[in-house]
Amino acid sequence: MPERDCVTLNAMITGFSRDGMNEDAIKLFMQMQRFGFKPSEFTFAAVLCAGIGLDDIVFGQQIHSFVVKTNFVWNVFVGNALLDFYSKHSRVLEARKFFDEMPELDGVSYNVIISGYAWDGQVKESLDLFQELQYTRFDRRQFPLATLLSIAANTLDLEMGRQIHSQAIVSTADSEVLVGNSLVDVYAKCGRFEEAKKIFANLAHKSTVPWTAMISGYVQKGLHEESLKLFKEMRRTNVSADQATFASILRASANLASLSLGKQLHSFVIRSGFMSNVFSGSALVDMYAKCGSLKDALQSFKEMPERNPVSWNALISAYAQNGDGVGTLMSFEQMVQSGFQPDSVSFLSVLTACSHCGHIDKALQYFNSMTQVYKLVPKKEHYASLVDVLCRSGRFDEAEKLMAQMPFEADEIMWSSVLNSCRIHKNQELAKKAADQLFSMEELRDAAPYVNMSNIYAAVGQWDNVGKVKKAMRDRGVKKVPAYSWVEIKHKNHVFSANDKSHPQMGDIMRKIDMLAKQMEKEGYKPDTSCALHNVDEEIKAESLKYHSERLAIAYALISTPEGSPILVMKNLRACIDCHAAIKVISRIVAREITVRDSSRFHHFRDGFCSCGDYW
Repeated sequence: MPERDCVTLNAMITGFSRDGMNEDAIKLFMQMQRFGFKPSEFTFAAVLCAGIGLDDIVFGQQIHSFVVKTNFVWNVFVGNALLDFYSKHSRVLEARKFFDEMPELDGVSYNVIISGYAWDGQVKESLDLFQELQYTRFDRRQFPLATLLSIAANTLDLEMGRQIHSQAIVSTADSEVLVGNSLVDVYAKCGRFEEAKKIFANLAHKSTVPWTAMISGYVQKGLHEESLKLFKEMRRTNVSADQATFASILRASANLASLSLGKQLHSFVIRSGFMSNVFSGSALVDMYAKCGSLKDALQSFKEMPERNPVSWNALISAYAQNGDGVGTLMSFEQMVQSGFQPDSVSFLSVLTACSHCGHIDKALQYFNSMTQVYKLVPKKEHYASLVDVLCRSGRFDEAEKLMAQMPFEADEIMWSSVLNSCRIHKNQELAKKAADQLFSMEELRDAAPYVNMSNIYAAVGQWDNVGKVKKAMRDRGVKKVPAYSWVEIKHKNHVFSANDKSHPQMGDIMRKIDMLAKQMEKEGYKPDTSCALHNVDEEIKAESLKYHSERLAIAYALISTPEGSPILVMKNLRACIDCHAAIKVISRIVAREITVRDSSRFHHFRDGFCSCGDYW
């Protein structure tokens, strides 16, 4: 161009900034000063946008000084750009100070500062400013309704979501894309799928965002199969998945423990070009770990080009879930050496691993370092893990002392942990105390405390007390959770229970179990009838143990899969001692690796041994 002016330079700076060429935008801004051109409000807005892309707070502060020097601080357009810069650098205090000093405000100013507080997790401040905004003259259609709906979604505040929805309808802002997507998100996360589906169906444009919101909502509520159906439908409509979609759907695969599905999704992540994304990589680590494939989880972690605390936590948790205490503690130390600060999630995995492996002193050491070195405030689940470590090792006095000193009341999880350890160590006195605490609670997740106490009495032959506990359970209306296990065959989950006689191959399964029983007897296996907690003779007890749900699942896998192939069994309850001993023997007889995930952890059986070392 033979001549350049402020307008053309602004256009170039804006273009560079929009294309992510932030250094070029700033370089041109510096040249503009040398050429003697005076910046306008558009110049400052464009160059601050480039500063956001560069993540350079000092540069933004320099521009702020230049804005004051050139007397553009009065311009609300420039002021909003500065507010946006500070907010997106998590400098909410500076943003609020500047907001309070701005000579003129508009609806955008409020939007930026309210969103800044929301991103920073300061919900109260965000809501207080929104309340203030409602008394202004600004256009209600421009209110940050999408931000407020995201707060409602993340806090699962359905009532707040409905109030914001009403405001959106009144101001006709519900037709806007961001607001519509946010409405789907809030209703889905609050489990109101009928409302979410209705809003979703009426969206003018269904991008990846609302599809992912629906999928994520199903996953959060444990409706994993529904989330997979929706993901398939999303693919049929040719809507591209993003990192958030993959993170949600991999979580569904992990909770279904469907390794074959997880591997299909892994291939899809690769084809979609998201393998370099740290969140997709972390989700893959978590998925493989929860499917019992620690080898694949480690490989996925190694292949990640970039790592953050989330990916390290996924690795630490993978080791912990699979009972590898050494790997858990080693990866925790590697995370620290890599320069990442461990958080409460990291310590929870470490304490869980210590509990599963009986590392009492290490658990106490890490718990103390959490508070004294890293200045983290332990949550209830950290105390629960430490109580579990102490109780499992029989140190009940220390556990009771810790529970008395906690800054909150012991909950169902904690007392259930105490009760379970009392069953292992035959501490009937403390078991009764724990049971009384549990039975007096207003709500219980399931009948596990009643079943555990009943089993404690049954183990010592106190059948009258067994009857009293069962009567109390019936009177309260608490239903016993039926035991079931499932094993994946040909990409399908087959669910078995001890009472299920409807499967077309049940006869073959029973014959396989009887054949295994004879082979196991030759190997020296003897049933532990203390696990058959019914007042019947020993022969009937031994016979009933043969048909526990995990053994039915293993038998089905043995008659349905090639010889030597590994078997993965998922179980909804904790494996009993007899089944644990039986599966060790079966793994040696059939020369297969058998992995069982019960409600507590993974057990990897191979050649007659279990990875847990018989401590779980």
